[in-house]
Amino acid sequence: MLKYFLTRILQTIIVLIGVTLLTFILLNVAPGDPVAIMLEKRADPVTVERVRHQLGLDRPKHIQYLDYISKAVRGDLGTSYFQKTPVIDMVVRGFKVTIRLGTLSLMLALSIGLVVGTTTAILRGRWADRFLMIVTMLGISAPVFWVAVIFQIVFGLMLGWLPISGSTRPGWLVMPVICLGISYGASSARLIRTNMIETLGEEYIRTARAKGVSEILVICKHALKSTAIPIITLAGMQLRSLICGAMVVEAVFSIYGIGSISFNAIQARDIPIIQGCVLYIATVYVLINLAIDLLYGVLDPRIRLDAKAK
Repeated sequence: MLKYFLTRILQTIIVLIGVTLLTFILLNVAPGDPVAIMLEKRADPVTVERVRHQLGLDRPKHIQYLDYISKAVRGDLGTSYFQKTPVIDMVVRGFKVTIRLGTLSLMLALSIGLVVGTTTAILRGRWADRFLMIVTMLGISAPVFWVAVIFQIVFGLMLGWLPISGSTRPGWLVMPVICLGISYGASSARLIRTNMIETLGEEYIRTARAKGVSEILVICKHALKSTAIPIITLAGMQLRSLICGAMVVEAVFSIYGIGSISFNAIQARDIPIIQGCVLYIATVYVLINLAIDLLYGVLDPRIRLDAKAK
């Protein structure tokens, strides 16, 4: 068990190092000079070189990378070129908004998925099953940003129930969470339905029913327990996707999250912020993957045995 955990943690560290290296290389080969952008091409060459030296951009690339890694390990992601603010403060403040939005959306999506997926699996082939599957298909097909705009028009402008932008007025999270929850809840429902139908056809389910176990216990105690690993996989995949999906919704609703911070930094070529956002997002991704792998090992010992066999 310990060896399994240590192997997954080591793989996580290697992935993070690879992400930072790839990001550093791509930012340095991309066209555009951040110093020239910062000075708006109005400064003389001497001033440009002096600012480049102050920022450490005149040093060899490998020295810049090693310096960035050594500081990142200590929690120092540098300072924004333009805003003169520590990157770690900006990223943490923005990510709190994004992770809050993503977590609430995930809870709503899984709730929709479990209820609709289980219901349609039980009512397989009936009119309610077909109707709900059509609804979920519409939920999957509708782009999140389009749903967000429709919500703004209907509930924000026409009815005036909810704020259409910002993150200070009461109820600002309602529309973004519902927009994301509907989209991801629809895909969850279809996946959970498929796994539930397969599980309900197993021998032990038929045996439990033959013994007189109530249908509620069969579903809640036996069927849902057997679909735990697919549901955990789904939750992890959706939480990763919601981090990116939330960025689109943040742009539509003008929410100050990691998405808007990243977008503005890319436009301005503010390299420290771009590196900080990428590292932060990559860290969340690999930690979610690590958590899923560890939960696999806890829920299904066969996974640990397979890992040892390899």
